[in-house]
Amino acid sequence: MTDFVLPILATLALWWGSTGAIFYVDNLPPRTFRYTMAGATVLVVFALWGLAATADDASPGAAYAAFSYGLICWGWQIVSFYTGFVTGPLREPCPPELRGLSRFVAGVRTGLYHEMFALVGAVVLLAITHGRANQLGFWTYVTLWWMHESAKLNVFFGAPNLGEEMLPEHLRYLASYMTRRPMNMFFPFSVTISTLVTAALAARVYFATSHFDAIGYTMLATLMALAVAEHWFLVVPLNANALWGPVSRRGEAELLALLEGEFAALESFAEKAPAPGPENWSAQLPALCDSRHLAHVLELVAAGAFGEVEGVKGAMRTKAHWIAFELNGREARMTPFAPQRLQEPLIVARGRRFDRKRLMAALEKCAA
Repeated sequence: MTDFVLPILATLALWWGSTGAIFYVDNLPPRTFRYTMAGATVLVVFALWGLAATADDASPGAAYAAFSYGLICWGWQIVSFYTGFVTGPLREPCPPELRGLSRFVAGVRTGLYHEMFALVGAVVLLAITHGRANQLGFWTYVTLWWMHESAKLNVFFGAPNLGEEMLPEHLRYLASYMTRRPMNMFFPFSVTISTLVTAALAARVYFATSHFDAIGYTMLATLMALAVAEHWFLVVPLNANALWGPVSRRGEAELLALLEGEFAALESFAEKAPAPGPENWSAQLPALCDSRHLAHVLELVAAGAFGEVEGVKGAMRTKAHWIAFELNGREARMTPFAPQRLQEPLIVARGRRFDRKRLMAALEKCAA
């Protein structure tokens, strides 16, 4: 019984505890990040030493130790990414005009260095444990890597529960690369692969010939079962992030305030002027808009095609994501983001003697 129940409980506890710890430190003030990374680096050096020390040990204790060391090594990769030390060459929101392959390439560039470091980490762990009796640390790392990559691809291609509220403030631009939709074509393949691997590992547990093998395969099977659960949490109407309770609330509140701030800015913008009249105007936009057409309309507004418009603010929805836009003088800004709650696409304009009917007609042509 201890070969099965105890490994399952240990895996769940280590996974839940380490994830909660990472959420906590990544939502601390940025001034603490260098200390966090220093501590994580000390831990990963210890973990690498531990993996080398237990590589020829096939005892039950060595199985638990190797699993923990692999978890620490992957944890370093996640901490380095979410603290912003190892991300990618692109650190800005997704340009609204990007589609298809171009958008995918831009998404890859946001985490390119992280992916390279993850690969290097896997090679290092493989070099330490290859051909040795205890390779559990390496396979733990690889399993966590798969969980991470599969989840990233699913939120990029589209899912109802994106988890963007867990992003720290300095990475909130990543929400613009996520897509909120009921399902994507990659999801069935990813969840099926994870399920099949989980079943295969469970079968290995049944046929295990040693305590070490039984413990190791049980821990890996449990970890892959968590991967399957994580996949389903992306599409079912449940908030899986509530598992970490107060640890995640601060980050969620901060991000929601930032996202909803885009809409609050519209109200503030409209309130700066007197009650709606000839010089102040707001209107709802089409349910879905084409961002390139809107950019063209903003260029026309800036050129004076509709009269003397002092400024424009708004929020629109495209097929891929929401966009907050603003025009001050001749400078336009369009920023993709992912609001939590349903909002109505809206535009607010303020100026003198501008043609509201022609402007509205131009905006209606933005419908996708």
